[in-house]
Amino acid sequence: MPRTPVLSFTDRGLFCAAGDFYVDPWKPVDRALITHGHSDHARPGHCRYLTVASGAAVLRLRLGEIALQTVSYGERLKIGDATVSFHPAGHVPGSAQIRVEIAGEVWVVSGDYKTEPDGLSEPFEPVHCHTFISECTFGLPVFRWAPQAEVMADINHWWRANRDEGRVSVIGAYALGKAQRILAHLDPAIGPILTHGAVENVNAALRASGLALPPTMLVMPATTAASAKGAIILAPPSALGSPWARRFGPSAEAFASGWMRLRGVRRRRGLGKGFILSDHADWGGLNAAIAATGAERVFVTHGYTQPFRRWLAEQGYDAGIVETGFGGDEEEAVP
Repeated sequence: MPRTPVLSFTDRGLFCAAGDFYVDPWKPVDRALITHGHSDHARPGHCRYLTVASGAAVLRLRLGEIALQTVSYGERLKIGDATVSFHPAGHVPGSAQIRVEIAGEVWVVSGDYKTEPDGLSEPFEPVHCHTFISECTFGLPVFRWAPQAEVMADINHWWRANRDEGRVSVIGAYALGKAQRILAHLDPAIGPILTHGAVENVNAALRASGLALPPTMLVMPATTAASAKGAIILAPPSALGSPWARRFGPSAEAFASGWMRLRGVRRRRGLGKGFILSDHADWGGLNAAIAATGAERVFVTHGYTQPFRRWLAEQGYDAGIVETGFGGDEEEAVP
Protein backbone atom coordinates (compact mmCIF):
# COMPACT_ATOMS: atom_id res chain seq x y z
CA MET A 1 0.00 0.00 0.00
CA PRO A 2 1.49 3.39 -1.01
CA ARG A 3 2.67 5.55 1.87
CA THR A 4 1.04 8.95 2.42
CA PRO A 5 3.40 11.62 1.04
CA VAL A 6 5.22 13.85 3.50
CA LEU A 7 3.32 16.84 2.10
CA SER A 8 0.19 16.91 -0.03
CA PHE A 9 -1.07 19.75 -2.18
CA THR A 10 -4.49 21.02 -1.11
CA ASP A 11 -6.70 24.02 -1.79
CA ARG A 12 -5.57 25.52 1.53
CA GLY A 13 -1.85 24.98 1.14
CA LEU A 14 0.91 22.42 1.55
CA PHE A 15 -0.43 19.96 4.14
CA CYS A 16 1.40 17.49 6.37
CA ALA A 17 -1.11 14.85 7.50
CA ALA A 18 1.37 13.22 9.89
CA GLY A 19 1.76 16.48 11.81
CA ASP A 20 -1.62 18.06 11.03
CA PHE A 21 -0.10 21.36 9.93
CA TYR A 22 0.26 23.45 6.78
CA VAL A 23 3.24 25.33 5.34
CA ASP A 24 2.48 28.92 4.24
CA PRO A 25 -1.25 28.22 3.80
CA TRP A 26 -3.27 30.76 1.85
CA LYS A 27 -6.61 29.92 3.52
CA PRO A 28 -7.31 29.81 7.29
CA VAL A 29 -6.10 26.64 9.04
CA ASP A 30 -5.50 25.50 12.60
CA ARG A 31 -1.69 25.38 12.53
CA ALA A 32 0.50 27.24 10.04
CA LEU A 33 4.29 27.03 9.64
CA ILE A 34 5.44 30.29 8.06
CA THR A 35 8.62 30.69 5.99
CA HIS A 36 8.71 34.53 6.15
CA GLY A 37 6.65 37.67 6.60
CA HIS A 38 5.78 38.64 3.02
CA SER A 39 2.03 38.85 2.57
CA ASP A 40 1.74 36.03 0.04
CA HIS A 41 3.28 33.59 2.55
CA ALA A 42 2.10 34.96 5.90
CA ARG A 43 -1.65 35.45 5.88
CA PRO A 44 -4.08 36.31 8.66
CA GLY A 45 -6.75 34.04 10.06
CA HIS A 46 -4.82 30.98 11.23
CA CYS A 47 -5.34 29.74 14.80
CA ARG A 48 -1.66 29.02 15.53
CA TYR A 49 1.57 30.13 13.87
CA LEU A 50 5.10 28.75 13.99
CA THR A 51 8.09 30.61 12.57
CA VAL A 52 11.78 31.23 13.15
CA ALA A 53 12.56 33.54 16.06
CA SER A 54 14.24 36.25 13.97
CA GLY A 55 11.10 36.60 11.84
CA ALA A 56 8.66 37.00 14.76
CA ALA A 57 8.70 40.82 15.05
CA VAL A 58 7.88 41.33 11.37
CA LEU A 59 5.16 38.67 11.52
CA ARG A 60 3.52 40.47 14.43
CA LEU A 61 3.87 43.80 12.62
CA ARG A 62 2.08 42.36 9.62
CA LEU A 63 -0.55 40.24 11.40
CA GLY A 64 -1.06 41.84 14.80
CA GLU A 65 -1.55 39.83 17.97
CA ILE A 66 -1.39 36.18 16.93
CA ALA A 67 -0.77 32.89 18.72
CA LEU A 68 2.88 32.62 17.71
CA GLN A 69 5.46 29.99 18.62
CA THR A 70 9.08 30.42 17.54
CA VAL A 71 12.10 28.18 17.05
CA SER A 72 15.75 28.83 16.30
CA TYR A 73 17.36 27.97 12.98
CA GLY A 74 18.26 24.27 12.95
CA GLU A 75 16.22 23.44 16.06
CA ARG A 76 14.24 20.25 15.57
CA LEU A 77 10.65 20.12 16.74
CA LYS A 78 8.42 17.05 16.86
CA ILE A 79 4.87 17.72 15.66
CA GLY A 80 2.80 14.56 15.65
CA ASP A 81 4.77 11.99 13.66
CA ALA A 82 6.72 14.66 11.77
CA THR A 83 10.01 16.32 12.70
CA VAL A 84 10.33 19.90 11.45
CA SER A 85 13.14 22.45 11.42
CA PHE A 86 13.73 25.88 9.91
CA HIS A 87 16.87 26.75 7.90
CA PRO A 88 18.10 30.08 6.47
CA ALA A 89 16.71 31.00 3.05
CA GLY A 90 18.71 34.20 2.47
CA HIS A 91 15.60 35.90 1.05
CA VAL A 92 15.06 38.61 3.68
CA PRO A 93 15.97 38.85 7.38
CA GLY A 94 14.13 36.13 9.28
CA SER A 95 13.27 34.03 6.21
CA ALA A 96 13.49 30.25 6.27
CA GLN A 97 13.22 27.02 4.40
CA ILE A 98 11.17 24.39 6.23
CA ARG A 99 12.43 20.81 6.49
CA VAL A 100 9.86 18.09 7.21
CA GLU A 101 10.95 14.52 7.99
CA ILE A 102 8.73 11.47 8.43
CA ALA A 103 10.14 7.98 8.91
CA GLY A 104 13.45 8.97 7.30
CA GLU A 105 11.93 10.68 4.26
CA VAL A 106 12.78 14.39 4.00
CA TRP A 107 10.98 17.12 2.10
CA VAL A 108 12.06 20.76 2.11
CA VAL A 109 9.86 23.75 1.27
CA SER A 110 12.09 26.58 0.10
CA GLY A 111 9.74 29.51 0.60
CA ASP A 112 11.45 32.33 -1.29
CA TYR A 113 15.24 32.35 -1.39
CA LYS A 114 18.39 33.81 -2.87
CA THR A 115 21.83 32.29 -2.82
CA GLU A 116 24.02 35.43 -2.87
CA PRO A 117 24.75 36.64 0.69
CA ASP A 118 23.49 40.20 1.09
CA GLY A 119 25.21 41.09 4.38
CA LEU A 120 21.85 41.48 6.11
CA SER A 121 19.78 38.30 5.82
CA GLU A 122 20.90 34.99 7.28
CA PRO A 123 22.78 33.39 4.32
CA PHE A 124 21.08 30.61 2.38
CA GLU A 125 21.98 27.10 3.52
CA PRO A 126 21.32 24.09 1.25
CA VAL A 127 19.34 21.39 3.07
CA HIS A 128 19.78 17.80 1.91
CA CYS A 129 16.45 16.15 1.10
CA HIS A 130 14.63 13.64 -1.08
CA THR A 131 12.02 16.13 -2.38
CA PHE A 132 12.53 19.89 -2.78
CA ILE A 133 9.66 22.34 -3.32
CA SER A 134 11.34 25.35 -4.91
CA GLU A 135 10.16 28.75 -5.99
CA CYS A 136 11.16 29.74 -9.53
CA THR A 137 10.10 33.39 -9.75
CA PHE A 138 12.97 34.06 -12.16
CA GLY A 139 13.25 30.61 -13.71
CA LEU A 140 14.50 31.63 -17.17
CA PRO A 141 18.13 31.92 -18.38
CA VAL A 142 17.68 35.64 -19.12
CA PHE A 143 17.56 36.34 -15.39
CA ARG A 144 21.15 36.56 -14.18
CA TRP A 145 22.10 39.05 -11.48
CA ALA A 146 25.23 41.19 -11.32
CA PRO A 147 27.18 41.00 -8.04
CA GLN A 148 25.48 42.99 -5.30
CA ALA A 149 28.51 45.27 -4.82
CA GLU A 150 28.19 46.49 -8.43
CA VAL A 151 24.49 47.28 -8.10
CA MET A 152 24.95 49.12 -4.81
CA ALA A 153 27.80 51.15 -6.29
CA ASP A 154 25.48 52.11 -9.18
CA ILE A 155 22.77 53.21 -6.72
CA ASN A 156 25.19 55.41 -4.80
CA HIS A 157 26.54 56.90 -8.04
CA TRP A 158 22.98 57.68 -9.21
CA TRP A 159 22.14 59.30 -5.87
CA ARG A 160 25.32 61.42 -5.90
CA ALA A 161 24.69 62.61 -9.48
CA ASN A 162 21.09 63.56 -8.63
CA ARG A 163 22.26 65.47 -5.56
CA ASP A 164 24.81 67.40 -7.62
CA GLU A 165 22.04 68.32 -10.08
CA GLY A 166 19.77 69.56 -7.30
CA ARG A 167 17.35 66.63 -7.37
CA VAL A 168 16.04 64.37 -4.64
CA SER A 169 16.40 60.63 -5.33
CA VAL A 170 13.33 58.44 -4.74
CA ILE A 171 13.89 54.70 -5.03
CA GLY A 172 11.07 52.18 -4.97
CA ALA A 173 11.87 49.01 -3.04
CA TYR A 174 9.72 46.46 -1.25
CA ALA A 175 9.24 47.53 2.38
CA LEU A 176 10.43 44.22 3.85
CA GLY A 177 13.85 43.08 2.67
CA LYS A 178 14.74 45.10 -0.41
CA ALA A 179 14.53 48.50 1.29
CA GLN A 180 16.74 47.39 4.18
CA ARG A 181 19.19 45.69 1.83
CA ILE A 182 19.65 48.97 -0.07
CA LEU A 183 19.77 50.97 3.16
CA ALA A 184 22.59 48.84 4.53
CA HIS A 185 24.78 49.69 1.54
CA LEU A 186 24.03 53.39 1.03
CA ASP A 187 26.84 55.90 1.50
CA PRO A 188 25.59 58.33 4.18
CA ALA A 189 28.28 60.83 3.21
CA ILE A 190 26.25 61.65 0.09
CA GLY A 191 23.27 63.06 1.97
CA PRO A 192 20.39 62.29 4.34
CA ILE A 193 18.47 59.01 4.10
CA LEU A 194 14.69 59.39 4.40
CA THR A 195 12.04 56.68 4.55
CA HIS A 196 8.37 56.25 3.78
CA GLY A 197 6.31 55.15 6.78
CA ALA A 198 5.80 51.64 5.40
CA VAL A 199 9.56 51.16 5.19
CA GLU A 200 10.27 52.75 8.56
CA ASN A 201 7.74 50.50 10.32
CA VAL A 202 9.64 47.46 9.09
CA ASN A 203 12.95 49.08 10.01
CA ALA A 204 11.68 49.52 13.56
CA ALA A 205 10.56 45.88 13.80
CA LEU A 206 13.90 44.61 12.51
CA ARG A 207 15.86 46.91 14.83
CA ALA A 208 13.78 45.57 17.72
CA SER A 209 14.84 42.07 16.64
CA GLY A 210 18.48 43.07 17.02
CA LEU A 211 19.30 43.87 13.38
CA ALA A 212 21.71 46.79 13.02
CA LEU A 213 20.56 49.27 10.37
CA PRO A 214 21.96 52.71 9.49
CA PRO A 215 20.10 55.76 10.86
CA THR A 216 17.10 56.97 8.85
CA MET A 217 14.65 59.86 9.03
CA LEU A 218 10.94 59.26 8.63
CA VAL A 219 9.17 61.46 6.07
CA MET A 220 6.67 63.52 8.07
CA PRO A 221 3.81 65.80 6.94
CA ALA A 222 6.12 68.73 7.64
CA THR A 223 8.93 67.35 5.43
CA THR A 224 9.50 69.76 2.56
CA ALA A 225 11.63 69.95 -0.56
CA ALA A 226 14.04 72.17 1.36
CA SER A 227 14.44 69.73 4.27
CA ALA A 228 14.87 66.80 1.88
CA LYS A 229 17.51 68.54 -0.23
CA GLY A 230 20.12 66.08 -1.52
CA ALA A 231 18.36 63.13 0.13
CA ILE A 232 17.60 59.65 -1.03
CA ILE A 233 14.12 58.45 -0.08
CA LEU A 234 13.31 54.76 0.32
CA ALA A 235 9.65 54.07 -0.45
CA PRO A 236 7.42 51.17 -1.50
CA PRO A 237 6.98 50.86 -5.29
CA SER A 238 3.38 52.08 -5.05
CA ALA A 239 4.66 55.51 -3.95
CA LEU A 240 6.52 56.12 -7.21
CA GLY A 241 4.81 58.77 -9.34
CA SER A 242 2.34 59.59 -6.58
CA PRO A 243 1.52 62.99 -5.07
CA TRP A 244 3.46 61.82 -1.99
CA ALA A 245 6.63 61.50 -4.09
CA ARG A 246 6.08 64.74 -6.00
CA ARG A 247 6.07 66.82 -2.82
CA PHE A 248 9.88 66.83 -2.70
CA GLY A 249 10.34 69.09 -5.70
CA PRO A 250 12.75 68.20 -8.53
CA SER A 251 13.39 64.50 -8.19
CA ALA A 252 14.60 61.38 -9.97
CA GLU A 253 12.77 58.09 -9.48
CA ALA A 254 14.09 54.55 -9.79
CA PHE A 255 12.80 51.05 -9.10
CA ALA A 256 14.90 48.20 -7.69
CA SER A 257 13.63 44.81 -8.85
CA GLY A 258 14.66 41.71 -10.73
CA TRP A 259 12.08 42.66 -13.35
CA MET A 260 14.27 45.59 -14.36
CA ARG A 261 16.22 42.95 -16.30
CA LEU A 262 13.39 43.24 -18.85
CA ARG A 263 13.47 46.65 -20.53
CA GLY A 264 9.81 46.36 -21.52
CA VAL A 265 8.75 46.24 -17.89
CA ARG A 266 10.72 49.38 -17.05
CA ARG A 267 9.27 51.14 -20.10
CA ARG A 268 5.67 50.21 -19.21
CA ARG A 269 6.16 51.55 -15.69
CA GLY A 270 7.43 54.84 -17.14
CA LEU A 271 10.68 54.68 -15.18
CA GLY A 272 13.78 56.51 -16.24
CA LYS A 273 16.01 54.29 -14.13
CA GLY A 274 15.82 50.71 -12.98
CA PHE A 275 18.25 48.78 -10.81
CA ILE A 276 18.35 45.02 -11.34
CA LEU A 277 18.21 43.82 -7.75
CA SER A 278 16.16 40.91 -6.51
CA ASP A 279 15.75 39.02 -3.26
CA HIS A 280 15.00 35.89 -5.29
CA ALA A 281 17.53 33.51 -6.82
CA ASP A 282 18.44 34.04 -10.46
CA TRP A 283 18.77 31.26 -13.04
CA GLY A 284 22.18 30.17 -11.81
CA GLY A 285 21.14 30.41 -8.17
CA LEU A 286 18.06 28.26 -8.69
CA ASN A 287 20.01 25.53 -10.43
CA ALA A 288 22.84 25.59 -7.90
CA ALA A 289 20.46 25.48 -4.94
CA ILE A 290 18.50 22.55 -6.33
CA ALA A 291 21.66 20.59 -7.10
CA ALA A 292 23.00 21.22 -3.59
CA THR A 293 19.95 19.60 -1.97
CA GLY A 294 20.71 16.25 -3.60
CA ALA A 295 16.98 15.87 -4.24
CA GLU A 296 15.78 13.49 -6.93
CA ARG A 297 12.30 15.00 -7.06
CA VAL A 298 11.63 18.72 -7.41
CA PHE A 299 8.33 20.59 -7.45
CA VAL A 300 8.39 24.20 -8.65
CA THR A 301 5.99 26.97 -7.74
CA HIS A 302 5.20 30.59 -8.68
CA GLY A 303 7.06 32.12 -11.55
CA TYR A 304 8.07 30.48 -14.81
CA THR A 305 6.92 27.05 -13.66
CA GLN A 306 6.28 25.42 -17.04
CA PRO A 307 9.64 26.14 -18.73
CA PHE A 308 11.59 25.58 -15.52
CA ARG A 309 9.91 22.22 -14.90
CA ARG A 310 10.76 21.15 -18.45
CA TRP A 311 14.37 22.23 -17.93
CA LEU A 312 14.65 20.23 -14.71
CA ALA A 313 13.15 17.15 -16.37
CA GLU A 314 15.74 17.44 -19.13
CA GLN A 315 18.43 17.46 -16.44
CA GLY A 316 17.13 14.16 -15.07
CA TYR A 317 14.97 15.31 -12.19
CA ASP A 318 11.54 13.91 -11.43
CA ALA A 319 9.98 17.37 -11.78
CA GLY A 320 6.48 18.66 -11.22
CA ILE A 321 4.53 21.86 -10.65
CA VAL A 322 2.67 22.89 -7.51
CA GLU A 323 -0.15 25.36 -8.08
CA THR A 324 -0.17 27.57 -4.98
CA GLY A 325 -1.60 30.79 -3.65
CA PHE A 326 1.87 32.33 -3.51
CA GLY A 327 1.67 35.34 -5.77
CA GLY A 328 5.22 36.64 -5.36
CA ASP A 329 6.27 39.81 -3.56
CA GLU A 330 4.45 42.96 -4.58
CA GLU A 331 7.15 44.12 -6.95
CA GLU A 332 8.36 40.63 -7.80
CA ALA A 333 5.04 39.24 -9.04
CA VAL A 334 5.21 38.14 -12.69
CA PRO A 335 4.18 41.22 -14.72
